[in-house]
Amino acid sequence: MPNRTRATMVGLTAILMWSTLGVFTGGSGAVPPFLLNAFCLGLSGSIAIIWLIARGHTVVLKQPLRVWIVGTLGLFGYHALYFTALRTAPLVEAGLINYLWPLLIVLFSGLLPGERLRPHHFAGVVLGFLGAALLVTAGHSLALDGGYAFGYLAAFLAAVVWASYSVISRRFASVPSEAVAGFCLAAAVLSLLCHAAFEETILPSSAMEWSMVALLGAFPVGLAFFVWDHGVKHGNIQLIGTAAYATPVLSTLLLTLTGYGMLGLTTAIACVLVTLGAIVAAWDSLPFRQWVAKRAVT
Repeated sequence: MPNRTRATMVGLTAILMWSTLGVFTGGSGAVPPFLLNAFCLGLSGSIAIIWLIARGHTVVLKQPLRVWIVGTLGLFGYHALYFTALRTAPLVEAGLINYLWPLLIVLFSGLLPGERLRPHHFAGVVLGFLGAALLVTAGHSLALDGGYAFGYLAAFLAAVVWASYSVISRRFASVPSEAVAGFCLAAAVLSLLCHAAFEETILPSSAMEWSMVALLGAFPVGLAFFVWDHGVKHGNIQLIGTAAYATPVLSTLLLTLTGYGMLGLTTAIACVLVTLGAIVAAWDSLPFRQWVAKRAVT
């Protein structure tokens, strides 16, 4: 398997992990967002640091200041803005505006050396956004209220921050993904400071809730950041960005299977749109397209 294809597949596993965010968060109790973020990023960062020490690879943490700034602000800035949006604007509208980040990744990637946007990339990301929009709004119309402008702006800036972080990371392709361990710990510290300033402390109240926090830190707010970093640095960033629209679909399916939600026609249509969008975005890389091209040459 070519390295670019392998890196793309690795990056796509982040989407699978992020789809568990709703289930694990739902079982984690009433822990406030910044404290939950501090727990999860602190856990994932600590485990990764221990792994680096055991392997004698701590040298990967010795990165230029600009790398630390991009990595830390990418992880912390996105979550801080996203949580702010959820607190200051209606959840549906804020969620949908935030889901502009996959589209922005595809658009911003056109600025990268060696990358070129084609019409099918735009078509694929639009189909994916329509699928996500249908799912997030449950098929109902949106009502953007000017009174929530601050929250809407925070949601949009969250999308810009995550898309920018993902695309800029590709310019630091020589930085090992293991360095994300340091970014996680730094972002955990900032999250803890925000918790102390803005939130009331509420801890998990049972072993089950603590286990959900641990699972969050292990996968969607942990390992996912490492594989995402590898994918956007070395894989097909347009395909990864478009495929990210599968996150709300997969999350809804998991919530349904675990009793937190219900499956309906809207979800089915959203699945079709997101899947079709990913196929269109990956058109150049589809096996049958490559087979046809080789046949044409011979």
